[in-house]
Amino acid sequence: MELKDVVSIGGKPGLHLIVGRRPNGLIVESIDDRKKRTPTSLTQKVSILEDISIYTHDEDVRLRDVFKSLDAKVKDGLSIPVKKDGGDAIRGFFKEVLPNFDDEQVYTSDILKVCSWYTIVKGHIDFQKEEEADDAADGEEKKTSATKTSKAVKPKKAPAKKVSTKSAPAKAPKLTQRKMS
Repeated sequence: MELKDVVSIGGKPGLHLIVGRRPNGLIVESIDDRKKRTPTSLTQKVSILEDISIYTHDEDVRLRDVFKSLDAKVKDGLSIPVKKDGGDAIRGFFKEVLPNFDDEQVYTSDILKVCSWYTIVKGHIDFQKEEEADDAADGEEKKTSATKTSKAVKPKKAPAKKVSTKSAPAKAPKLTQRKMS
């Protein structure tokens, strides 16, 4: 399982795994013990976790990076806050995880949502493997960009379509009759 396959659906609790696609939505399966499958419609707000980012003072940080930092802090002994801890304790916790997050744009409810998502996802995703995969992908991107710059490839042009020079015959106007009262 990867973060690109995990979604949050507005109005439904928890996280869901994308199982299939339909012309008018997705088929998702809940990530819990029940594994209940449900279809989504086009009117529901579906957010893919890989596309979500957190506001910081410098630039936005992807949720994947926040999860990696959170995973490292939890493994070092930091406990995840709950709603009862209060706003200052929750913000203090998140300052340790992401020191430069924007206090004005990131609400306490957002921090709690990220923490609850982490607790759901941590048993299914290995963040160390993802970090190694990201490093390998970055190395491959550098190699491919270096080879692309050395080889200049001209794009092939598609053959021109033949256009008919004959014009279509004009249609006679339709006559309609109205009843006079």
